[in-house]
Amino acid sequence: MTFSRLFAAALLAAVVAGGLVGTPGPTAAQVALPTCQTDYLSMARLELYFGTTQKDGSTVSDAAWGNFLDEEVTPRFPDGLTVLRGYGQWRNSTGEIAKEGSIVLVILYFPSDESEAKIEDIRAAYKDRFDQESVMRVDSANCVSF
Repeated sequence: MTFSRLFAAALLAAVVAGGLVGTPGPTAAQVALPTCQTDYLSMARLELYFGTTQKDGSTVSDAAWGNFLDEEVTPRFPDGLTVLRGYGQWRNSTGEIAKEGSIVLVILYFPSDESEAKIEDIRAAYKDRFDQESVMRVDSANCVSF
């Protein structure tokens, strides 16, 4: 993820949270979960957005993504997840519109310091393995029924 995308994401998060840019918001483990009606669970929802174009211009293959999912994500969140394919674009630092495929990972979980560490480990592992500047993270709280 380029600096422009990272900055835009940070600005949006700060505006939504009512804070200042650069002021860290609460972690998912600190966000108040809603009070849900009977037969619903109060859970955190995580979305991670993974860009698939590497700095050398190559694309993260389906096999490479599958290996990453099996090695880094599933062991940390074995109870379930959803993977969506997407497309993204943004204005990069040179002013050009950059476009790339993306993968969106959705996980519903119960917030804790342990789950927070697992999420940040996944983000770091993807950045290291696929030479990415960032992995965008979106957190929300939901009432869930299975």
